[in-house]
Amino acid sequence: MAPTRWVDVVSAYVALTKPRIIELLLLTTVPVMFLASAGVPELWLVAATVIGGTLSAGSANALNCVLDADIDERMRRTRRRPLPRHVVSERGAFVFGLVLGAVSTMWLGLLVNWLLAGLALAANVFYVVGYTMLLKRRTSQNIVWGGAAGCFPALIGWTAVTGDLAWAPVVLFGVVFFWTPPHFWSLAIRYRDDYAAAEVPMLPAVASLRSVAVRIVAYAYVMVAASLVLWPVADMGWLYLATAIGLGAAFVVESHLLLRRARATDEVARVAPMRLFHGSNAYLALLFVAVALDTLIR
Repeated sequence: MAPTRWVDVVSAYVALTKPRIIELLLLTTVPVMFLASAGVPELWLVAATVIGGTLSAGSANALNCVLDADIDERMRRTRRRPLPRHVVSERGAFVFGLVLGAVSTMWLGLLVNWLLAGLALAANVFYVVGYTMLLKRRTSQNIVWGGAAGCFPALIGWTAVTGDLAWAPVVLFGVVFFWTPPHFWSLAIRYRDDYAAAEVPMLPAVASLRSVAVRIVAYAYVMVAASLVLWPVADMGWLYLATAIGLGAAFVVESHLLLRRARATDEVARVAPMRLFHGSNAYLALLFVAVALDTLIR
């Protein structure tokens, strides 16, 4: 039994870092390193950035789990997380998050550069303090502004290679910024009753589905426009442009379909928001892969 308990505890600490979210963050980091390098970046630099970024994001997610433990316990989607199941203590999770944050900052500063370390730390603090502590429980615009923390990987990937910032990563920051509300609101529609029960003013829990869908469509258009701005700013090729147009058109169409269903009914199941949620994951992944591939073939 002891080995099993040990494995369960280790698995619980890993779960605190929310690995699936980290995967998406890294997917928006590494392709930008290709763009900044105008080719294949040095493998040691990619490895150092990925490891440090993983530790930093894991720190933010673990601290988020501590601060949101009461919410997670009341929501079906999150009640199987380690803290609601009492597999680890809140104190243990808090110390774990702080240690990861300190290690990641030193790792990135010493092995890559200190501007990168500062950006990663800023993203961590913004997510924990700005989003989790200040915005999430107070405003329906929580994910709009709080989601900015998830945009930092675009800046981090560029800074890892160049040691400074430029307009190209800022544009990609904007793409992720405008992508986040449609992505998260579609998921929040699915769990609107959970958010209402937990008294979290996520937009779908406090507004009609039609109102939420209208905003999703608006953000989709701005997101696509931002993705097209990268073409002249970073002197991207036709592969990127064609991908951005094709993916953007598909995203906008799916957003309009969501709006049409929301106008017809207020029943979550019939609105089918998870179609857009899963599609948004594919959109972001393929767009950033196109950034790397376009860089390689030019």
